[in-house]
Amino acid sequence: MRDVTKVLDVVGISKSFGDLEVLRDISFQVQKGETVCVLGPSGSGKSTLLRCINWLERPDAGQIYLNGKEIGITTGGVVMGDRELSKIRTHIGMVFQHFALWPHLTVLQNLMEAPVQVQRRPKAEMREEALALLAKVGLSDKRDVFPAKLSGGQKQRVGIARALAMKPDLLLFDEPTSALDPELVGEVLVVMRELAREGMTMVIVTHEMGFAREAATRVLFLDRGRVVETGSPEQFFSNPETDRARQFIQRYAGDRPPAAGVK
Repeated sequence: MRDVTKVLDVVGISKSFGDLEVLRDISFQVQKGETVCVLGPSGSGKSTLLRCINWLERPDAGQIYLNGKEIGITTGGVVMGDRELSKIRTHIGMVFQHFALWPHLTVLQNLMEAPVQVQRRPKAEMREEALALLAKVGLSDKRDVFPAKLSGGQKQRVGIARALAMKPDLLLFDEPTSALDPELVGEVLVVMRELAREGMTMVIVTHEMGFAREAATRVLFLDRGRVVETGSPEQFFSNPETDRARQFIQRYAGDRPPAAGVK
């Protein structure tokens, strides 16, 4: 019986693409209300790890549990079909680097589509919830606008609201600010920081060191597909235990100053 007090339990995950080993025996847990920031140099396997968590990529080895239930493999040891995987993924919100909004739907329709079509929630009820979420991310005035008319920062805030509309148990962010112009980064980080304060359970792949230091409850540092170090942001940034972490902080922490709106 798995420990169901953990929202996420990643056990020994490995993943290769051909001869390239991208993840090597990754294990960690995320408790309810935690914000875990996954840091590391480009190519260290961070985005692949997120994709393995919700089985957008099938791990070669290891297990992933959401609220004590294994993802991807049935109790009989059979790989889950698309329908069963889709059902589980409704409990895992994903915010992508490049927004992934539906271009033919308005902002409001983007938020309502999956809850109404997949979760079969009443349209009138969902409309009210969607409007409240747009207010939460500061985009009430954009509800009838199509994504092509939005800035990058606005698109990403819609992406966050759309993920929240499914009422997920876990929210995954794959470098949500890396595709944005520097002046737009702050408006997205403000929303994410508020979610952390509210106790949303999140795993965030990011290069925003100021945000990780302030908002994370724990840092997971990856290099060459392995967990090199994990701990509190205070410990990691002020007194890292490994030479590799120290090198990373010295090289990357000064690359991007805290964005506007992030103190």
